[in-house]
Amino acid sequence: MTIKGIKRRWIFNSLVFIIGIFTVLVTAFALVIRGYFYSGIKQTLKGRTNELYSMFKSYSIQTETNFSDMAKEYIKNFPDRDAMELMVFDENNNILITSTGFLPDYPEIRPDYDRARESKNGFGIWEGKSFKGEKLIAVTRCIYDRSDRYIGAVRYVVSVEEANSRIVFGMIMLLILCSMIIVFIIVSGTQFIRSIVTPVSEICLKAQMIARGDFHIKIDKKYDDEIGELSDTINYMAEELDASEKIKNEFISSVSHELRTPLTAIKGWAETMQICDSDPATIKRGLDTIVKEAGRLSGIVEELLDFSSIRDKRINLIKEKIDILAELGEAVCMFKERAVNEEKTLIYNEPKMLPPIMGDKNRLRQVFINIIDNALKYTSAGGGVSISAGVNGDMVYVSVTDNGCGIPKEHLPNVTKKFYKANYLKKGSGIGLAIVDEIVALHGGNLNIISEEGFGTTVTVSLPIIINDKNNENDSDLETNL
Repeated sequence: MTIKGIKRRWIFNSLVFIIGIFTVLVTAFALVIRGYFYSGIKQTLKGRTNELYSMFKSYSIQTETNFSDMAKEYIKNFPDRDAMELMVFDENNNILITSTGFLPDYPEIRPDYDRARESKNGFGIWEGKSFKGEKLIAVTRCIYDRSDRYIGAVRYVVSVEEANSRIVFGMIMLLILCSMIIVFIIVSGTQFIRSIVTPVSEICLKAQMIARGDFHIKIDKKYDDEIGELSDTINYMAEELDASEKIKNEFISSVSHELRTPLTAIKGWAETMQICDSDPATIKRGLDTIVKEAGRLSGIVEELLDFSSIRDKRINLIKEKIDILAELGEAVCMFKERAVNEEKTLIYNEPKMLPPIMGDKNRLRQVFINIIDNALKYTSAGGGVSISAGVNGDMVYVSVTDNGCGIPKEHLPNVTKKFYKANYLKKGSGIGLAIVDEIVALHGGNLNIISEEGFGTTVTVSLPIIINDKNNENDSDLETNL
């Protein structure tokens, strides 16, 4: 089976790294253990040679004592005869006696003896293999009389095969332990990786289904960790996409209807005028209707273009010092006749004066038009809309209050979202308040909506006052590109 993805990365990163560490540790352990054993053997041999040297040094005063007899006596009483082999050399480099009682029947390799003879302190050590291939450690101590004349040497030879066997055994046990640890890491790591890969694969599969438009897919939350948080996030994303899809479809349907209505009227009156071209009254009425519906159609298109600019962050503001009352007054005048025709009351409580602000007068007029239009749209015949303005701290505010149907509490947080309409029975694209909110925000202001279902709605726009008017007297038009 091909290993890929996270498993492959884990194996080639973590597992290889762990094995590398274990290899270094095992090698270091082997060197340390070998050094420990070999050092112990060498220290023991060195201690024996020092003991030998002291003993022969004390006997050297007795000149009548024969070196050969002393060596034989030393070997006879040597306590470690079973652990090491002793050889005694005379002054002519010949072997006098061995602890085994037999002379070697093969050429003896003895670099330690040569080193001892060449050394000033008469001591030599060697580590290597014998003629038969046995691994040895050998130490030679030269013996001198009182006049520093060489009279012989004693050589200690220890086989390190047993020590090597112990080292190998320890290494095997260590390797077994390391292997068990690696197996445990592999098993536990595989389980852990599987606990990540399996849910991630399921999430990936369901995310692909969501990408294809199936927003009703739900991911089961199995773990209360980052994987569970990812599941919750994708579920939330699916819900939001589903809601956005519904709003988009409703928006397309609503806009299609809004566009079709004036187009139908324009087409109908144009066809009527073709038939009744001799009736001036019919032609005038038709032209009036065409102009009215064309204006309405133009307004819808402009609103859609503004929405596109908001979506692409391309709204252009041409800011200058303006009197906000002038723009508000023009917006109110536009709706007076409509309010009368719809049997609604439009009250404008105009203050005498308001501080100037920096803003785009056309965009702010659009804000007031959209808000007043909405207020009249959602107010029934016989109802009323009141408009007021004033100063609150360093902000100028404009409030539009109606006693219409109001906005349900659950819809209130969403009314400034793109495409959103609290009441789909009313005409409109559902992007008017989204545009208002964006324009107000670009002016450094804020939009506040208070509403109670069945009692009406109050929309308040707050915009910052020009604090230091002198610094702004020479300001020219400013353009903000977003």
